[in-house]
Amino acid sequence: MRPLLLVMGVSGAGKSTVAPRLAAALGVPFADADGFHPEANIRKMRAGTPLTDEDRWPWLDAIGAWLDARAAAGEGGVATCSALKRAYRARLLGARPGVRLLYLQGDPALIAARQAAREGHFMPPSLMASQFAALEEPGPEERPIVLSVAAAPEEIVRAALERIADGQGCRRQAAPGEG
Repeated sequence: MRPLLLVMGVSGAGKSTVAPRLAAALGVPFADADGFHPEANIRKMRAGTPLTDEDRWPWLDAIGAWLDARAAAGEGGVATCSALKRAYRARLLGARPGVRLLYLQGDPALIAARQAAREGHFMPPSLMASQFAALEEPGPEERPIVLSVAAAPEEIVRAALERIADGQGCRRQAAPGEG
């Protein structure tokens, strides 16, 4: 079975930089969560309005459907998603114990500098505070692979590949009552 990964972190952590490189190194498909947002969500974010949980559920379900399709095809894959709250990760990972969680963890000042430097993204830097306020870092029960975003993207990919090969942070056990 090919690896199936969910790369999470706040906006500006480097998900859209690291995840495609990781997918290429693993030889699996890649999907950026931004592509799953309904247009209404994008309009809200462009306007500087944080999304509500009600805005997020269909988005998370679409990402989950992509993960399910990759698993059913035996292809594996790498998807990004901020997945800031435990409830979001439970929705994405709960019935999918084979999905591995990779958390790109970073210092708010470093991520703010990255957000300020990027152009053309619908998530404005003004929403960074709401991202960190919502962030519930993964706990050990989620068996995350946690990597610092302070390193260069190539180093982060190399470290992720090593951790995946070692089986670290992999194969979360389904909790009682989960699929």
